[in-house]
Amino acid sequence: MDESSHTLIPARSRTWGRRGKTPVIKVRKRGSGRVSLAGLCAYRPGEDPRFFYRTMPHRRRKGEKPGFREREFAELLDAAHRSLGGPIVLVWDNLNAHKSKLMRELIEARPWLRVFQLPSYAPELNPVEGAWSLLKRRIANTLIEGVDHLLALVREHLNHIQARTDLIDGMFTGTGLRPP
Repeated sequence: MDESSHTLIPARSRTWGRRGKTPVIKVRKRGSGRVSLAGLCAYRPGEDPRFFYRTMPHRRRKGEKPGFREREFAELLDAAHRSLGGPIVLVWDNLNAHKSKLMRELIEARPWLRVFQLPSYAPELNPVEGAWSLLKRRIANTLIEGVDHLLALVREHLNHIQARTDLIDGMFTGTGLRPP
């Protein structure tokens, strides 16, 4: 399981263009906001891998949550548990929200959940980092019109990843580990 976010300023990427004519995408600095993401790759021996995600748009309004908190992580885990129909062994990083007292209580309240922490900084061991990398490449150099447009693009591309089990397998293989 992992988190990420995307802002309205697109990532830069290489592209093709006519010789001598550098392609330029003009970005408007109007508005602000971002889309926070939480994702989970699920592997079960003998079955296709699965990818679950949640999005949370931020329009920088007063009182709006700036990112995922413990309860939102727990809701994603509950949804994965309902869909998978079995116990979950969760491996995630050392984000403060993952180690908080509230999160420990939420984990203890779920007997079907067993949690292991990754080392302090080990994105190369987390398959979900591959999803974020694919997503960033897919929306690089795209003119984003606003938070709703960004949210639609993110969901479209994450749905594409969800439907492609070969991509999910590739994300796991990219860690250097073998799928179960």
